[in-house]
Amino acid sequence: MPDTKSNNEPDTHALLTRIADALDRLAPPPAVDNDLNAAEAFVWHADGAVLEPIRKIARVDIALLKGIDHQRSILLDNTQRFAAGHPANNALLWGARGGGKSSLVKAVHGAINAENPGSLILVEIHREDIPSLPKLLSILRGSGKRVILFCDDLSFDTSDTTYKSLKAVLEGGIEGRPENVIFYATSNRRHLMPRDMIENERSTSINPAEAVEEKVSLSDRFGLWLGFHNTDQDTYFEMIKGYVAAYSLDVSEEQWRAEAVEWSMTRGSRSGRVAWQFIQDLAGRLGQSLG
Repeated sequence: MPDTKSNNEPDTHALLTRIADALDRLAPPPAVDNDLNAAEAFVWHADGAVLEPIRKIARVDIALLKGIDHQRSILLDNTQRFAAGHPANNALLWGARGGGKSSLVKAVHGAINAENPGSLILVEIHREDIPSLPKLLSILRGSGKRVILFCDDLSFDTSDTTYKSLKAVLEGGIEGRPENVIFYATSNRRHLMPRDMIENERSTSINPAEAVEEKVSLSDRFGLWLGFHNTDQDTYFEMIKGYVAAYSLDVSEEQWRAEAVEWSMTRGSRSGRVAWQFIQDLAGRLGQSLG
């Protein structure tokens, strides 16, 4: 009996496979776990809503941060209160480049967790991911963890309106900032915006006072303003002396002082960052580890 199956009849198995593949593409991706017990620090990736665990945090011991005793005391006290479940303020650390702003945030986090391991989570959010803050806060709100939400080098330019969403998140939204989250930011600018941007608003607006108030009011959402200023030579030497002792570098004080002066002159500044860069260079030349 002749085969009645047409050669043009579609292959049923291949057709079903293509349908299954199409359905897989339409299905939403599996939910990300975002387990805050996986580490004590994370980086937020808005694309995918992923909290990436950081196994080793790049930071220095809080005792090695010299010349910022006042700022260190205030931020440490504020963070300790927060970690204990008491009211605390958002903090803006502003001022000179390389002054130790981000180093202090990470060092304070490390000091508190050294006393009470796992008590405090550090989550870094990049400047460009600020619009995703509501999504991130919804994750952190229900985590049961005390979280420092940290944005390094935060600032806004003339045409940038992202600051409005940040203002709402920090204080003005219906839900407000979750009680288990505090926001720390660093910036070279006290008001997070360039002076010429503020002056331009004043000169071109119908109501200059209101326009400027709108721009600078973001910084008012931070209860703590901690200023960081240029480092004098004695403080610069104290920083390096602390590092030399902490890492047991085999070098005389006379030698490192002379080299440290030359190093700062080639950089055109003295700061905590310059001191640390000098120590890295010195340790490398001595063949010693900073681990």
